Amino acid sequence: MGKALIIGCGGVASVAIHKCCQNSSEFSEICIASRTKSKCDALKAKLDGGNTKISTAQVDADNVDELVTLIENFKPDVVLNLALPYQDLTIMDACLKTKTHYVDTANYEPPETAHFEYKWQWAYRDRFKDAGITALLGSGFDPGVTGVFSAYAVKHEFDTIEYIDILDCNAGDHGYPFATNFNPEINIREVSAKGSYWEDGKWVYTEPMEIKRVYNFPEIGPKDMYLLHHEELESLGLNVPGIKRIRFFMTFGQSYLTHLKCLENVGMTSIEPIDFEGKKIIPLQFLKAVLPDPASLGPRTKGKTNIGCIFQGKKDGKDKKLYIYNVCDHQECYKEVGSQAISYTTGVPAMIGAMLVMNGTWNKPGVYNIEEFDPDPFMDALNRWGLPWKVSREPELVE
Repeated sequence: MGKALIIGCGGVASVAIHKCCQNSSEFSEICIASRTKSKCDALKAKLDGGNTKISTAQVDADNVDELVTLIENFKPDVVLNLALPYQDLTIMDACLKTKTHYVDTANYEPPETAHFEYKWQWAYRDRFKDAGITALLGSGFDPGVTGVFSAYAVKHEFDTIEYIDILDCNAGDHGYPFATNFNPEINIREVSAKGSYWEDGKWVYTEPMEIKRVYNFPEIGPKDMYLLHHEELESLGLNVPGIKRIRFFMTFGQSYLTHLKCLENVGMTSIEPIDFEGKKIIPLQFLKAVLPDPASLGPRTKGKTNIGCIFQGKKDGKDKKLYIYNVCDHQECYKEVGSQAISYTTGVPAMIGAMLVMNGTWNKPGVYNIEEFDPDPFMDALNRWGLPWKVSREPELVE
């Protein structure tokens, strides 16, 4: 049993906190900390009464000294960072100063640029190793479970993996003409950036949403999907031996794309500050403020998600293909934890990663991406905690 400090109180954090409380044999105590303490208090009130002791705190995750004080007061075994990706480095700094294990779900992004790269966090490797603590990067679904699926395929299914296609399908319908299923600022920055994929040891770049494919997803059916850059391509390109190409595809509906294009055309997706009534504002942050809160989408979102990896490679000298994936139902997630499936599929792996680091199952001082650990305990935990995985041995391939 252990103590976890959870920083953040949005949709993903809410799911992870629900799951920590369900998993009280591992999480004896949690502290929920956020800039807005009232949100933490409201969630605590919903969950109090179980076997996991819950406390709350106010903290500015951009302020290392505040974070250090909170960690020293609470003395957690692990810090689970579910704040914004802009705050990864300050939280890592605080963990270093207090010698506390660290887990997150997304790589650091500089606030002023839509730039997704692990170099800033990988630069902490020696310091975490010298401090004798573990930093687990990317313990969500993608990145996260997709890396665990890849490590599992390397360990159990292939001699060599040559091609990986990561497919992220959300077939949920929330009824709004335009809304995002996770943080609007992060979502729109991601899909507006140039696409890229990893091939023959280097990046190949495309224009945003330039490459489109149609894929027939199990339990969902045919959906339009588009090639995007995604951070796990960078780490998997280094950590999967013999890999030749890795791509990432995500589905989008036409209404979403039409609205996004209109917003781009009038500058509403820009992260460059502009003057408005004597103040500097960032258009994308203003847009985030007027869009529906992703945490409010749970009761109205119907349908399913399908996220997984298609592998192609060699086993015993023969060609082999394999598709490992999870299907998640939005309404079933809402009934269980009050959230839609996008938050659920990230929050559950966040809890699992924190558990495995906290209880010492994954104990390796330094900074590591999730595929660098033994996948078996994580794969077992997915089945136990609500994200059962499935295997197709004759999958349709992406052309």
